[in-house]
Amino acid sequence: MPNPETALLNSWQHNAQAWIAAVRGGAIESRQQVTDRAMLLAILGRQPERVLDLGCGEGWLLRALADRGIEAVGVDGDATLVQAARQAGSAQVYQASYEQLAASEVNIGSGYDLICANFALLQQDIIPLLAAMKGLLVADGALVIQTLHPWGVAGGEYQDGWREESFAGFSGNWRPMPWYFRTLASWMNALDMAGFRLLSLQEPQHPQSPVPQSLLLVAQ
Repeated sequence: MPNPETALLNSWQHNAQAWIAAVRGGAIESRQQVTDRAMLLAILGRQPERVLDLGCGEGWLLRALADRGIEAVGVDGDATLVQAARQAGSAQVYQASYEQLAASEVNIGSGYDLICANFALLQQDIIPLLAAMKGLLVADGALVIQTLHPWGVAGGEYQDGWREESFAGFSGNWRPMPWYFRTLASWMNALDMAGFRLLSLQEPQHPQSPVPQSLLLVAQ
């Protein structure tokens, strides 16, 4: 049996086409209504000139930033997603695993005003990756992370550990995906241990929903 990290990578390789269809077809309601806009506004509020999208997927955020005159560079570990982002018009998209990035084995540039990770930090040990990303930022550069809100998805079990996303309710050929749940304190500790200082914490919420749709962290 593969370990969760390997199973996570394998699931993305299997699910890439279904994910592209879901994102571009507007099938993920929370993204359409709340979280895509929340991430975009958090980035634009920092007025960056150069942004790295960590785990860029099929590249929707790269295109949104480029449309607003921002130099947007992407990196993702899945070849299908990288190709899709490039074919949709984003020229600066690198393929590299998070392990390669943490070890600085792939040159994806530096001097970024902002690095963002939009629902893209799903593995257990994110501290080496975040520390490596800090080294790619300018002196006053920012890190913006959007993730599932831990209080909203805890399901009565509020402690760090591996969970599974079944993609139930989505059309297409999906493989269940393991992902690592971490508490709010765990997120804060990870940022601190990677050398970041929290600047702001947001909880994007739809006005008709009783719970936040995501947790959005801005650090420096």
